[in-house]
Amino acid sequence: MGTVEQRERAADSGGKPRTVARQAPEVPDRDIPTVGSAREETYGRPAGAGASAPVEQPYYKPLWIEEPARRRRLPDPVREAAVRAVLIIAVTLVQAVVAFLFTLAGSWLAFPMVLGGVAGTVVATWAALDVWVTRQVWNQRYGVVSAPSSTARALRRERRRARREERAAERAQERIRRRGGTGRLSHS
Repeated sequence: MGTVEQRERAADSGGKPRTVARQAPEVPDRDIPTVGSAREETYGRPAGAGASAPVEQPYYKPLWIEEPARRRRLPDPVREAAVRAVLIIAVTLVQAVVAFLFTLAGSWLAFPMVLGGVAGTVVATWAALDVWVTRQVWNQRYGVVSAPSSTARALRRERRRARREERAAERAQERIRRRGGTGRLSHS
């Protein structure tokens, strides 16, 4: 509901818009006029009123409330493919309508437009498939399955454990080499 509708509704209900008293801001700089200026008159204060006099401002409900997005934004390559597909499909639909109207009018341009419409349909189908393929490729390259029962997570955990064991074995071998031993338990 816009501001005009809110005022009309308030006038129809016999009431006037609610007002909220607000303190006038202090003037921190010398070059900003304070008392008796045209600026004060536009804010609803008479000329000569003090800077600390409260100003009545109408209070209206906000027209909308911001809500967080329910889904994440599409990846850039997928979004670009989708925009490209929408534009191509829109041009193809316009071309089909023009071809239809030329056919009804009996114009000689009807045949070239029909051929262009067929070609546009092929290109639009390719563009729609491009969105799907781009999305699948992006998910395959960058998508991470993070469910706790995921096979990929279990494999990564096993690889990490094996790497840790290898590093521990290498450190132990390095320690033995630094002590001067050849890996034997006794030097006799």
